[in-house]
Amino acid sequence: MTITAAEASVGTREQWTRWLWLALGALLLIRLVALAFNRTDLFFDEAQYWTWSLEPAFGYYSKPPLIAWAIALSTSVCGTSEFCIRLPSPLIHTATAATIFALGARLYSPRTGFLAALAFATLPGISLSAGIISTDVPLLLAWALALAGFAALIDDRAAWWPALLLGFALGLGLNAKYAMAYFVLCAGIYIAITPERRWLLADRRLWLALGLGALLIAPNLLWNASNQFATFSHTADNAKWTGALFHPRKALEFFAAQFGVFGPVLFGVLLVIATRWWRKGIPEPDRMLLAFCLPIVAIVTTQAFLSRAHANWAAPAYLSATVLVVATLEREASQRWLRASFWISGAVLAVIVLGVAFAGRIGLPGVGDPFARTLGWKEMAAATRGQLETARTKGQPFAAVITDERALTAELLYYMRDERTPVLAWLGGTRPQDHYELKRPFRAGSPEPVLLVALRADSTAILSRFSTAEQITREDLPAGASTRRRVTYYRLSGFKGN
Repeated sequence: MTITAAEASVGTREQWTRWLWLALGALLLIRLVALAFNRTDLFFDEAQYWTWSLEPAFGYYSKPPLIAWAIALSTSVCGTSEFCIRLPSPLIHTATAATIFALGARLYSPRTGFLAALAFATLPGISLSAGIISTDVPLLLAWALALAGFAALIDDRAAWWPALLLGFALGLGLNAKYAMAYFVLCAGIYIAITPERRWLLADRRLWLALGLGALLIAPNLLWNASNQFATFSHTADNAKWTGALFHPRKALEFFAAQFGVFGPVLFGVLLVIATRWWRKGIPEPDRMLLAFCLPIVAIVTTQAFLSRAHANWAAPAYLSATVLVVATLEREASQRWLRASFWISGAVLAVIVLGVAFAGRIGLPGVGDPFARTLGWKEMAAATRGQLETARTKGQPFAAVITDERALTAELLYYMRDERTPVLAWLGGTRPQDHYELKRPFRAGSPEPVLLVALRADSTAILSRFSTAEQITREDLPAGASTRRRVTYYRLSGFKGN
C-alpha cells in the first residue's frame, strides 16, 4: 500500500510497526505479571480443557480440539500450573492484535492499523479473556488471519498466498470453535451486497481456500461420526430452542452486554456507522468490515431473543468492528472519542489486574466475592483427598470417586491430579451430557466402594442406585472472601445399574 505524504509526516509503516511491538510488548508484560499473581483457581471450563489436553484427539464432547492442543503445547514446555495452562491466552491475543495491524494498514493506513491493534488488545472483553484460557482465544486469531487473507485475496488478484492463508485460517478457526462458520456466511453476504466483488465467486483461489478449510476440519467431523456426533449434539442443546421461543428481555440483556464486551464508546460508534450505512452508504473498505460484523451481532441477538446467548458469542464481530470504528474516528478527526475509549479500556484493565491479584480477599456489599466461582476448588480437592486418606488409614479405601456434576469432576481431576484414586462421572441420563460422562462414566462393573462428592442439595437420584449409601459428612468450604460452598460426602456400594 502506498503511503501518502500526510501519512509519512506522522510515521512510516516501519515506524508504526516498531511502535506497535513496543506497545504490545509492554501490554503483554503487564498481562504476564498479572497472570503470575493471579490468585483465582482454574474455572471449571479451564480445568476441563486441561483434562482434554491429556488425551490427544481430533475432538471432544463440547468443542473441537484446538484448545486442548494449545494447552498441551504450553504445559509440555512450562508445566501444569494455572499460569502455564493460561499462558497461551495473552500470547495468542498479542498475535491477533498484530494481525489486526496488518489488516488496518492494508485497508487504510499504518497509523490506523496501529491504533486498531492497540484498541483491540485493550478491549474490555480481551482484557478479561487474556487472563483465562478459552476457545474464543484461538478463534479470534483464526478470524483475524482469515480477514487478512480475504482482504489480500481482493487486493492482489494474481497472488495465491492469500488463498492459502484464508484456507488455513478457516480450518484453524473451525478446529477452535464452530462459530468460525460465520465467516463464510459473512463473506457470502458481502459478495451479495457488493456487485463489484462478485468476480470472487468465479475465482479458483476462493474455492481452494474453502476446500482447504474443509480438509482441515475433516478429522474432527470423522471423530464426531465415531462418537455419536457429540459436539454437534452439544451445540444444538446449547441453543436451547425448547419451550417458549420469545425472550425480549434476554435479547436486550445480550445487546446491552455488548457495550461491556466491546466498550461503550466503540460499540456506540459502531451503531452510528451501521445506521449511516443503512441511510446513505459508507466507503468500500468500511462495507467489507461491516459485513463481517453486523450479521453476527444480529444473529446472536436473535438467538438471545429465541432462547439465550452468552455475551461472548458475538466476539468475532469485534475484530473487523475495531478496525472499522478506529478508521471512521480517524477519518472524521474524532480523536477525543478514541482517547475516551482508551481511557475506559485502561481503567478496566487496571481493575482486572488488581482484582485477580486480590481475589479471595474482596467482598462487595450485596454481591459477595466477585471471584467466588473461581475460588475454593483447591479447598474442595484437599477436603476430598482428606476423605480418601482417612478411609485408607481405617483399612477401608475407596476404589473410585464419583461426582454429581461436570464442574466438580473437572476441578477434582485437576487439583487431585497426583491422586491415584480415579475420578469418574455419574451418568445420569440415557446419553452422555458432557465429556466425562462420554469418556469416564461410572457404570456397572466399575470399582467399588465409591466416594460420592455431591454439590447438589438432593442426591436421591444417585443414592437410590446403590444398595448401601452412608452419609459421611457435610462441610461448608470457603469459596472467596464471604462465600461458602456446601459439599456432602457419601460412601456407596452395591451399584444396581442405571
